[in-house]
Amino acid sequence: MALSSVSYDALLGPWANSADPAYCRDLEGRLLAVNQAFARKFGRAAAEWPGTPLAEILQSDAAGALHSVATELARPPHRTTREHRCDTPQGWRWFTWEKTPLRDAAGCIFGLLAVGRDITKQRLAEEQYLKLSRAVEQSPVAIVITDADGRVQYVNPKYTEASGRTLEDILDRNTDVLRDGHPDEASYHAMLAEVRACREWRGELTSCRNDGRQVWESVQVSSLRSPAGDVTNLLCLREDITERKRLEQDLRQAQKMESLGTLAGGIAHDFNNLLAIINGYAEFCLMHNADAAQVRKSLQEMHRAAQRASGLVRQILTFSRKNEVRFAPFDLNQHVRDLVALLAETFPRTVAIDVRLGDQLPPLLADQNQVQQILLNLCVNARDAMPSGGTITVTTLLRHGADIANVTGVDIRKTYACLRVADTGTGMTPEVRARLFEPFFTTKPGSQGTGLGLAVVYGIVTSHKGFIEVESVRGNGSTFTVGLPLAEEVISMPALQVRGEFPGGTETVLVVDDEISLRHLLQATLTSKGYRVVTAANGLEAIDYLSQMDKPVDAVLLDLNMPGANGVDVFKVIRVGRPAIKVLILSGNLSAEARRELQSLGQNNFIQKPYALDEVGRHLRRLLDESDAGPI
Repeated sequence: MALSSVSYDALLGPWANSADPAYCRDLEGRLLAVNQAFARKFGRAAAEWPGTPLAEILQSDAAGALHSVATELARPPHRTTREHRCDTPQGWRWFTWEKTPLRDAAGCIFGLLAVGRDITKQRLAEEQYLKLSRAVEQSPVAIVITDADGRVQYVNPKYTEASGRTLEDILDRNTDVLRDGHPDEASYHAMLAEVRACREWRGELTSCRNDGRQVWESVQVSSLRSPAGDVTNLLCLREDITERKRLEQDLRQAQKMESLGTLAGGIAHDFNNLLAIINGYAEFCLMHNADAAQVRKSLQEMHRAAQRASGLVRQILTFSRKNEVRFAPFDLNQHVRDLVALLAETFPRTVAIDVRLGDQLPPLLADQNQVQQILLNLCVNARDAMPSGGTITVTTLLRHGADIANVTGVDIRKTYACLRVADTGTGMTPEVRARLFEPFFTTKPGSQGTGLGLAVVYGIVTSHKGFIEVESVRGNGSTFTVGLPLAEEVISMPALQVRGEFPGGTETVLVVDDEISLRHLLQATLTSKGYRVVTAANGLEAIDYLSQMDKPVDAVLLDLNMPGANGVDVFKVIRVGRPAIKVLILSGNLSAEARRELQSLGQNNFIQKPYALDEVGRHLRRLLDESDAGPI
């Protein structure tokens, strides 16, 4: 059938002047006519298009389907819609084409009319949405989305896998997911206040899984806002960092053991001095017929030396054991005095240590063991930078965040307790400073250093949300300043107990300790206060005595490390067979695992060896006076 170009244009009908692109084509895919909107969109005059194969502007996979459309249009409803990717002067664009058949006088289909609409933006938005949706669904990080009040609206599969909770479980139980891991309500509400003020909150939290595993998570919470700026949702990202925390702990422990080697000389020197005092005064009393006043003076000197030795042992154990991170208030200035006194005995006599402590420094809320490690590592680093000797200056001071806002990691709303260690050593080049906190980076020759010290310092400072500054000029020494934030509110230091007499009693006390001298000491002390005291040399003896139900026992002073049955075994027997008995644990080295196990069994009363007798006496009396076995 032959038609003129005028007739072809007439086929467009009302679409000839439409704002939407339109075209007519024959069954072979050749264009018959196009409107002006089509011509503008595809960059050629309308008169140039007739006879052009439509396949020229279509993506190859769409061009192959041109001949199947006619068959589809021959069937009711004689209308179809297709989406094609087309080549335009602006690049590839997506169009949706609504196609209807063109029929001749006999009713046979000889072509089709297509009216299009550019849907590129919509298609790109859909593709972007699908990509984002797949990214969220397949993310290796647990994702939670809540409303502005914290009610959960969505959790991704990674969250379900990690926590064991589904969205249905959370909705059914009205679970407050954002609360997970926060140690107390104050921490939780501080986080909510931060994100509702349109600020991002980050932290590391620990929580217990359904299978009993304790896991660490890096948590990030931020607000999602409407175009008007209102907070509509909260976004929470949780990443399991348990393995990383374990490796960090192992790294710190390895570095602590290296530092202990540095301290070994000073520790041996102090211990030898203390033992010489104790042995000397004891021999003096045994070899001479000293009068009572001289014996009393000797005993006082021996007692004073023993107290210094117990403090030294406690410091070594605190530093060397694998402790859990435990934030508590302590006196930073006193901490500096104690450690500097130990370092002064260890460092070469050519190295002088000058201490300058700030006045009225508030208690610092931090992990005491880790702060000790910061000071030790910085001082050791300063000593090594002065091979020919020099001066290390240790300073404590307060600095307000607003005054040091240009320092990385500083919160201008907080006040920082600062520990500054300066040396008069060789200083550092800019290249060394740039790599200063890299693990295993060291400038020491051979195998003299592991390169862990400053990396550990950086990790500790970061975990305390503090900052660290380094100033150094080659040949003019270095200064390290560590700032740790003070607590939001004033914290009172634990009150020191004054030693002296303690109240007695008439109850029956079982003393369980494998050290005969300690058993006799406690027996004599408590008996003098009116108590009835029985003793057991090990755990098996204690269990045997306790199994005799006719033997009255009101309280047990229990050592943990004993042959046979240990203290934990004895405590379990007490809790099952005689739960009314009060128990006070006396231990020389209470591990975190043993403490957790005993606390899970309801025991919260502990005294660390070496102890003062009046401390044991007061603790025992208070325990017996309680109406139940709750903690003191």
